[in-house]
Amino acid sequence: MTLSDEQVKSELSKMQAFIEKEAKEKAKEIKLKADEEYEIEKASIVRSETAAIDSTYEQKLKKASLAQQITKSTIGNKTRLRILSTKDEVLQDIFDDAEKELKKITQDKKQYKPVLSGLIEEGLLALLEPKVSIKVREQDVAIAKEAITDAAKNFEDKTKFKVEVTVDDKDYLSKDIAGGVVVVNGTGKIEVDNTLEERLKILSEEALPAIRLELFGPSATRKFFD
Repeated sequence: MTLSDEQVKSELSKMQAFIEKEAKEKAKEIKLKADEEYEIEKASIVRSETAAIDSTYEQKLKKASLAQQITKSTIGNKTRLRILSTKDEVLQDIFDDAEKELKKITQDKKQYKPVLSGLIEEGLLALLEPKVSIKVREQDVAIAKEAITDAAKNFEDKTKFKVEVTVDDKDYLSKDIAGGVVVVNGTGKIEVDNTLEERLKILSEEALPAIRLELFGPSATRKFFD
């Protein structure tokens, strides 16, 4: 059966309409898919950038916090060191003043003689030997010879042990020290340093915790006390 021209045109129009419809639907489908992929990609980029911003902010926050802690710690350490230094200066001033007072005592014979006698006696009791010599400053030789008598008597009363004490008139202690005595055994190998400086040093070491407590109160970091 042969189609007329009108029929052919009609069929062609139908085919064209079908093709156009399919093309439009396909184009719409492609557009919808492209829009969907765009939104997905956009969301992914936003999430990625947001995460990067959050990470950068967190890193900066951590750095700032660390810097603040370091600064705070540094200031705290410097403050503690300054306080400790000031306390040490105060204590040193106390001991310097004590040394000056000791030098004043040695200038007063009535005060110095019993002190010197006691220092000699302590040396004798430490050595417990029958023959000893003592070293003093050259300016203390005369008073030392007087002090020996009381020291030896007290020693003998306590130990029931005779002792011979002589003053070394060749080897003197430095004239720059406050005073006191060095007691030497008979062989010259053992010495008991009972100079005023040495006694002050021992006293300062033993009394330092109590002095600190009296002046500055309990330490916040100290858990135990002697």
